[in-house]
Amino acid sequence: QVQLVESGGGLVQAGGSLRLSCAASGRTFSRYAMGWFRQAPGKEREFVAVISSGRTRTSYADSVKGRFTISRDNAKNTVYLQMDSLKPEDTAVYYCAADPTRFTTVRANFDYWGQGTQVTVSS
Repeated sequence: QVQLVESGGGLVQAGGSLRLSCAASGRTFSRYAMGWFRQAPGKEREFVAVISSGRTRTSYADSVKGRFTISRDNAKNTVYLQMDSLKPEDTAVYYCAADPTRFTTVRANFDYWGQGTQVTVSS
């Protein structure tokens, strides 16, 4: 079992930056692929970024490529999402998720989820 707690959300102006953190419980964090998803009001939860357990692989949604960076610190059981050049369309609740078996961008494959943190980008 893995528990995930996100933090770092808030209100920022367009063009600004935020860094989200996701702290994980458990001793097996380093074995999990970790992902970030987001859900805007009235929309489906969508993939944002994923990082492999060994930090050797990352993948990003086209909408955030070049602006967002996912990273992880296995010693701290934490995964990060650095968000730069934020746009109003990035406004959403951001969730981190863990997949113990594979490197994937598919929402249904992630077994563990946090409660989410709100990001609001004003124009």
